[in-house]
Amino acid sequence: MASCKIPGEQGRTFTNWASTFTCKPELYFEPTTTEEIIQIVNEARRLSKRVKVCGYGHSPSDIACTDGYMIDMRRFNQLINIDEKNCTVKVQSGCLLKDLIDDVLEPHGMAMQNIASISDVTIAGVICTGTHGTGANYGILSTQVLEIELITAAGEEVTCSHTENTDLFRAACCSLGALGVITAVTLQCEPAFKLHQRQQPCTLDEVLDNLDEHISSSEHFVLYWMPHTESVIMCRNDRTNEQVSDVSSWFWNTFVGYHCFQFAYWLSSFFPSSVGFINRTFFYLLFSKPLERINISRNLFNFAKGFPQYVTDWAIPREQTPTVLRELRTWLRENPNEAAHFCIEVRFCQGDNIMISPAYGRDTCFINIIVYRPYGKLIPYANYWAAYENIVKRVGGRPHWAKAHQETGKELADLYPEWDKFCEIRQKMDPQGMFLNEYLERVLCMDNGATGNA
Repeated sequence: MASCKIPGEQGRTFTNWASTFTCKPELYFEPTTTEEIIQIVNEARRLSKRVKVCGYGHSPSDIACTDGYMIDMRRFNQLINIDEKNCTVKVQSGCLLKDLIDDVLEPHGMAMQNIASISDVTIAGVICTGTHGTGANYGILSTQVLEIELITAAGEEVTCSHTENTDLFRAACCSLGALGVITAVTLQCEPAFKLHQRQQPCTLDEVLDNLDEHISSSEHFVLYWMPHTESVIMCRNDRTNEQVSDVSSWFWNTFVGYHCFQFAYWLSSFFPSSVGFINRTFFYLLFSKPLERINISRNLFNFAKGFPQYVTDWAIPREQTPTVLRELRTWLRENPNEAAHFCIEVRFCQGDNIMISPAYGRDTCFINIIVYRPYGKLIPYANYWAAYENIVKRVGGRPHWAKAHQETGKELADLYPEWDKFCEIRQKMDPQGMFLNEYLERVLCMDNGATGNA
């Protein structure tokens, strides 16, 4: 077998966007063709090396870290085909979601039916981690996928879809990168549309007492809770044909506002009890008055990600949302010095049949909590995380695959009815464990050291 002709770079350090995880791969590659990816995989197999694919590095976890070969897909990002009549698009897997929306779909009068709150992520990354938006009648983003092409550990090209290799498809739509290198994705899109966004301040009890009514009152309902306060912003996004009329907060979108925000949380690290006051102040500046605006869908789906942060996000049965949020509020009241920064983002998704999707088999609420790292400062968060995880685990919570968590295969296997089936497919696709890393060994391996049913 010939040696790999694609030169790998030595000495490269990979760091995720939040600067919370870093690694030094043995060799780093930026392929531009499928043939180059196959060469890298074949060489790795010949030398018994592990391979990990990375996208934009946005995941605030160690899911992309490796000490083996790293394949960075940033240059593997081209449009393959667009079908305006059927509203479908096929792109290489390293295409950023924002580039797909702005540079490909919008000029053709098309849009994604639903996207996450950030779009600086690759198509493959979105699929592999079960990334989601919000909307009770919308699934995670992978439910918009029609077809996936990938390269196996044997260096073979495989296609899967709703009608071809269907079990593989249901596994590949949330695969954690464990099944192979995704090279191309075909997505079902829609004609471009605008959204009418209505933001309304209220209290946590007001929204939770009538939660089902609020969720059903809008296509895309989301709430933002300011921890250490009773303040909540209810946000409804609904389709409209009205003209764009976007009124945004001056504070949030200015250089001064951004640095006031960062400085305030930096200062609070010396005075922990001030976090509640800071949260109340920002709520007053940003959200204390109702706001309505109309814009293209992407602009209102997306939410400013701010500066680097620790993030954890768990999926719970939708009906458990009031219980979980009220228990978390009780814990925060008892621990006023914990650095619970704003905001806690609460979103809703329709259940699906993707094997290890966090929304598998049930309508789901995702609750995302954060602790910022102002000016890179390390802010203690372990107690807050542990309290939150204890609450969501009691109601059958499943961790968001892209976010930081410490669950192992032993705990996770009980949460997914098709866990064993996914592991059998993984074993068949990659019997030597080429695509494993420490993260995947932790979340897929059982106590006996075997991966799934291997």
